Amino acid sequence: MKKTIYIASIALFTGSGFAQTLQEAINKTENERYDNAASDFFSLIKKEPAKGENYFYFGENYFKRGDIDSANIMYSKGVELNATNPLNYVGLGKVFLSKNNVNDAKTQFFKAASIAQNKNAEVMRRTAEAWITTDNKNPDEAINQINNAIKLDPKNPENYIILGDAQLEKTPADGGPAIKSYKMAGTLNPKSTKGILSEGKLYKRGRNYQLALDKYKEAEAIDATYAPAYREKAELYFLAGQNAKSIENWKKYLELNNSAYARYRFMSALYKNKQYAEAITEYENLKKSNFNNIYLERIAAQCYYEMGDKTDKDAYNKGLKSIEDFFQKAGPNFKYLGTDYKYKGLLLMKTGKDSLGILEMDKAIKLDTAIAGEVYSEIANSAYKAKKYDKAISYYEKKFAKDPKSLNNNDWFNLGRAYYYTAETIKNGVANLKDAKIKAQKEADARPFYVKADTAFSYLVRLNPSWPLAYTWRGRANFSQDLKAEKDLAKQQYEKVLSVVKPEEKTTTYKSNVIEALEYLGYYYVTHKDKAKADEMWNAVKEIDPANEKAKNYFAPPKPGSKPN
Repeated sequence: MKKTIYIASIALFTGSGFAQTLQEAINKTENERYDNAASDFFSLIKKEPAKGENYFYFGENYFKRGDIDSANIMYSKGVELNATNPLNYVGLGKVFLSKNNVNDAKTQFFKAASIAQNKNAEVMRRTAEAWITTDNKNPDEAINQINNAIKLDPKNPENYIILGDAQLEKTPADGGPAIKSYKMAGTLNPKSTKGILSEGKLYKRGRNYQLALDKYKEAEAIDATYAPAYREKAELYFLAGQNAKSIENWKKYLELNNSAYARYRFMSALYKNKQYAEAITEYENLKKSNFNNIYLERIAAQCYYEMGDKTDKDAYNKGLKSIEDFFQKAGPNFKYLGTDYKYKGLLLMKTGKDSLGILEMDKAIKLDTAIAGEVYSEIANSAYKAKKYDKAISYYEKKFAKDPKSLNNNDWFNLGRAYYYTAETIKNGVANLKDAKIKAQKEADARPFYVKADTAFSYLVRLNPSWPLAYTWRGRANFSQDLKAEKDLAKQQYEKVLSVVKPEEKTTTYKSNVIEALEYLGYYYVTHKDKAKADEMWNAVKEIDPANEKAKNYFAPPKPGSKPN
């Protein structure tokens, strides 16, 4: 497939007659104008089809935009047409690193060094860069290679940019050595936008956003067409919570580089800004243009899930297809993230495949224990909504065992209700039993779940002390343990309902909760033979709900033998 694309592309550009220098094409790649650079590289290859550097830097163009397969084709073609050029072996080594094959990568780097006889600084630079641009990083090896390059070519500012990147990779908590290297690059070439940008990125990493912004503006002042400066500004504004400015700079970036890859990065920014519907619009347009990047499907899957089915009734099915496509394209040797399995699990559960979804979620936890809490919540919430209360309880309890403080309002609310409904199911199941002993035992079995429900709701009250529903549910859990109202536990909770509900909410938002509280208190005072308080409670019920049958029956009890109202 990739070879077909490569041949078709060659045919497309053969008649262009457009030729640039290799350095100009490389500069366009550095400026992230990947499609424009590609046109130049095709023209250069037409002009000099056996020149190995053309293929290597064309491969770099693909590699930097994330198209590893196309990069590999270019590096391989360079080796095929010019086996004595060392750079393409570096490219192949970098591809092996990106595919988690370190031994074969080292073999290719050794070939490159042997052909260059350790006398080519550019080979050393690109080898050093390879060791810090994939997931298989080795900053020590990168520093060793770049120091050798500096010995051969001490005046090249690129050496110090790569050195700074490697130093920062080696000691991320100490940016001092990296800053020193970036400043050396600036001394050698004060107009190096790449060096200035690297310094800004270091400040951003250290959360010194103002200094980072100053550096990005400095790069922009040197070259107003330097697209990466706008991209970095966009990402910086996002981190600072200034989403409007972030999108504004992304749009400036797209004015300079409106390629498919640039729009893919814009889609990523929209996702980070939680603009899921807009991100999906970009995704659909990219699919129409046949843009190919495995991460595209990962982001789309997450967008579809987060967007939900409110605007697109088929969102979860589409998301599941995207995440399955992502796993298929990435293959078995890909270095997956825990969130990949998490979203696959969530989407499976949203499409009715709960058992399969939980299996994927378990994989997510094994791969990344840091997300265990949120995964437990997702499984438990889904189980609760499906009325699988035993499963919901199990996963909430797992989350609690991992970190008791990690449960949020929703967790405690659902957990409390899961306990409560479990108790109700046990109790309702024995309602018609004739054997008093068995019935009493079963009812006793329900009691611990009411106690646990009350405990869960008590945690909810601590987190949200002004929420009437929390006290309503505590009242229910306590009443179910004390049906004769002999104790004051339920009474205290229902009184709390009345105290936290605002006057305007008593007949609107929390009307049903207020009525429930008043009804219970009316019952309580009847039980305790306090007629004045009972009258007060039932009159309050009548005032809110004139048609309330319980209030009617209180004030006008049905005559013996007659049907109640």
